[in-house]
Amino acid sequence: MIPPQFDYVRPTDVGEVLRILRSREGEAKVLSGGYSLIPLLKLRLASPGVLVDLRDVGGLDTISESGGELRIGARVTHRRLLSDTRVTDRYPVFADAASGIGDPQVRNWGTIGGSVAHADPAADWPAVLVAVRATIVCRSVDAERTIAAREFFDGPFMTAIAADELLTEIRVPLPGPRTGSAYAKIERKAGDFSTAGAAAVVQLGADGAIAAAGLGLTAVADAAFAPAEAESLLVGARPDESLYRAAGEATATRTSPVADGHGPVDYKRAMAAEMVVRALRAAVARAQA
Repeated sequence: MIPPQFDYVRPTDVGEVLRILRSREGEAKVLSGGYSLIPLLKLRLASPGVLVDLRDVGGLDTISESGGELRIGARVTHRRLLSDTRVTDRYPVFADAASGIGDPQVRNWGTIGGSVAHADPAADWPAVLVAVRATIVCRSVDAERTIAAREFFDGPFMTAIAADELLTEIRVPLPGPRTGSAYAKIERKAGDFSTAGAAAVVQLGADGAIAAAGLGLTAVADAAFAPAEAESLLVGARPDESLYRAAGEATATRTSPVADGHGPVDYKRAMAAEMVVRALRAAVARAQA
């Protein structure tokens, strides 16, 4: 299918992008890597009046540390996240997620900001950002605001980004000592969207018990979410297989999957619980190491 007609612009700085978003508010779509948006255009599921290509915009593809946070530009590619030791050494969950996204071509061109803004309910990055308690930076002509990842994903392909805002950066708090993280997902074939996916972050105290924990789930609800009951269950407990199973069961009760080509509802709930177990098991092992 051929996309409907639209205007195409390639601004060279963020300020110009923001002015376009304001002047064409409600009819502009932003193109980053393109692997989420272009298929929607071809299927006419998206019909923008103007397509704003970020390819020539500088300053959105950097990774840095500042103010106790890891700051990841919106146009950083999946491949870059997979290879940058500042990210993977501190949060191996990012490497786990990036390595399973699409194929090499998708990882080389697709961007974390594009995936997050697109908010596919089965995407990998939303669950990771929820688990690590990231904040998402959005800018408009008037102001910059930060939104907690746990408040950002509103539903299928719906986020807290306003029509005249641009997602510019993702900020992740630097982990404390004895912190481990991991991501686990089940998929029909390599590189596919998740049937169920779970991200886990745990910090161990001096006594070996879990001092802090974060979980993020994808593909088993309308949007990525944190299972608060399961997180509470983990904090203060000593990690072992029975604890992981209990957290998985507590998570499964919070899911609301739909039956589709990936499997029936009961299967998806069971896989959500199992992915929590696998992610916790790996995260604790990394924290102990």
